[in-house]
Amino acid sequence: MKQLETYLSFIETELNQLDLPSSPKNLYDPIHYFMKIGGKRIRPILTLLAAEYFGETKENALPAAIAVELFHNFSLMHDDIMDVAPIRRGKATIHEKWNTNIAILSGDVLFVKAYQQLAKQSQEQLYDLINLFNKTAIEVCEGQQMDMDFEQQAAVSTEEYIEMIRLKTSVLLGCALQFGAIIAGASKHNQALIYQYGINLGIAFQIQDDLLDLYGEQEQVGKQIGGDIIANKKTLLCILADELADEPNKHRLTEMYAEKDHSTKILLARHIFENLGVYEHCHKQKEIYYLKAMEALETIDYSQNKSLLVSLSDYLFNREY
Repeated sequence: MKQLETYLSFIETELNQLDLPSSPKNLYDPIHYFMKIGGKRIRPILTLLAAEYFGETKENALPAAIAVELFHNFSLMHDDIMDVAPIRRGKATIHEKWNTNIAILSGDVLFVKAYQQLAKQSQEQLYDLINLFNKTAIEVCEGQQMDMDFEQQAAVSTEEYIEMIRLKTSVLLGCALQFGAIIAGASKHNQALIYQYGINLGIAFQIQDDLLDLYGEQEQVGKQIGGDIIANKKTLLCILADELADEPNKHRLTEMYAEKDHSTKILLARHIFENLGVYEHCHKQKEIYYLKAMEALETIDYSQNKSLLVSLSDYLFNREY
């Protein structure tokens, strides 16, 4: 990530200068709080990298990059409410620190602020940018609904899960990259390829997130370890466990899902998953989508150096937080 620190600093400077009123305090204080507790800023960095890759300056792509980041944070505020998540980036979530109604409204403001940022791009690009952004926003909502629906389903297939994370997570990475390509005037062919790179990278990214949720360190990950297991969410780990389990292990999985003590539940999950080789199977799935992402990147018909995009891909694939 050291290669990307310049981009991160560039984005943080702009985020710190956002024009947010001070009143009503209960509307804007949560936004200030949430935006200042950090984040990897991967999505806006992708917009800047794509713009530069196709020959545009990062300055000219900055409003679109900020729009992507504001939308992402809006979605996190609302996801935390739906997931009843107590911690985000190592800090109390908005609905915990304030309340649910405030978290909903503050998130709504961020969504509108994202459109205000996007409207700063040139009029020639705005039609394509808005269309892509609208499509992406709808798909993210569809993915979140699928994720919640899975909690009520007895079984979820690997294919269903991959489609859910494509919508909930991956499309925003694809959108971020295609934003940069649109702003730089890249061909439709190359726009489609860099979007596919983002889609597959996003799926690998989310699978790594599933792994970190159970196997990461809370100090690094910045959220409750085992939160998905506690909530009985159908992550790829659980889906693969269901697919790989014999009858005795299916019975143990049923006991795990019914367990009320959080610490015991997490220990049970780790033990069952270890017996079934779930971690290794999950890692193989992650590698499949990473390789698809790199294939799409290599297929782009443009001779610029791809080293920064490759470096970011490697970081996302191997990250520990």
